[in-house]
Amino acid sequence: MKQILLAYLFVSLLAIAIISVLSFGHGAGYVYIYWRDWQIQTNIWLIVFVLALLSLTVQFIWYGIKRYLSREQRKSETVFSFNKLHPYEQLAVIWLLNAAQDQNGFIQQAFTESGLLKGIVDARLYWLEQQYETALSALNQTTPMAFELAELQRIEIYLAQHDGEKALTHLEFLNQHELSPWLKKVSSAYEQRLTTLWGMFALQFPWLYLRSTKYGHLDEFTKQAWLEQLLLAFDQADVDDLQRLKQRYLDLQDQIEERKYAVKVLWLKVLSRMPEMSQEHALLAVHLLEQQFNQEVFFMWFQQKMLKQNPDYVAVEQQIQHWEEKYPALPVFSFAKWNIYTATEREAEAQALLSLYPDDVLMSYLRIKSALNQQEDLNKQLNLIFENNANFMEIKI
Repeated sequence: MKQILLAYLFVSLLAIAIISVLSFGHGAGYVYIYWRDWQIQTNIWLIVFVLALLSLTVQFIWYGIKRYLSREQRKSETVFSFNKLHPYEQLAVIWLLNAAQDQNGFIQQAFTESGLLKGIVDARLYWLEQQYETALSALNQTTPMAFELAELQRIEIYLAQHDGEKALTHLEFLNQHELSPWLKKVSSAYEQRLTTLWGMFALQFPWLYLRSTKYGHLDEFTKQAWLEQLLLAFDQADVDDLQRLKQRYLDLQDQIEERKYAVKVLWLKVLSRMPEMSQEHALLAVHLLEQQFNQEVFFMWFQQKMLKQNPDYVAVEQQIQHWEEKYPALPVFSFAKWNIYTATEREAEAQALLSLYPDDVLMSYLRIKSALNQQEDLNKQLNLIFENNANFMEIKI
């Protein structure tokens, strides 16, 4: 279509030039058309314009009919070979099936003449074949105009090579780089791709991700997965990693209440591994329990309070009474109060609690523990059986 319009524009300009030269000194001429009862009197300029417009209209009609017939023919045509498809159709099939690795020869040939994308496409194909050094060499040949696309591919290669330092350097650079004007119309897709790469990096290098200078790269699902990876790799952290983790939480503390509940629970588990963050741990646990009751969160809060050097039993008991009014008839509160009463030598009140909830596993545990009467070896065995069978967290109280 574009070629047709350009051709008509060229011919029109040429015709105008010729007529202008021929009309110089003689005027626009005079044309008289008489057909049946129709009479038209005009000049050469109007006739040429009408003929050009009529010709262009016929051309458009013919082009539309041709495209329609071709499309209808393709619907009923039987295709026996991939190579018989139109190049655009071949690329569409490869895109839909993610079949770049199967048709890398065709893709390379299709982009041979593309000075903009050839190096990036070649690098992508080498990356699929795990030829990482060759892929990086191909990226070095790309034009500066495709810088962002080359960088995205480069980061993916570094992640495949498990080179977290280089991946982080290039991710940070793209994070502050202004997008080229020609990519503005696909900026949302570009941002989504960059976010995906940040997520891949965070899950692959959970501690190294803390070195990023800015936050907010991850969506909620990836944040949850990153925190899970952080907990799994917690023993690998050094002093600097823990300091960065502490600072990250402190920077996000004002926003933490807006996070998903599952994300906040994971942050609570992270804080429970850091004794110096006991105050933040307590505040977050109380927030979570005010939002909704979660027995695991309650255990983490309760154990942290009871394992202090000088527990404030009065404050802990008052808080439990508040939650007991908000969430009535939960055996876990009786379990917690029994431990407080025992620690404060209120044996009669502790004993009275043992008659409650005869079918609850927590209270059954306490009844057995009370019957063992300070026999430490048997208590340890009881804890082991209880934790393995009931899948509760370790009883340290």
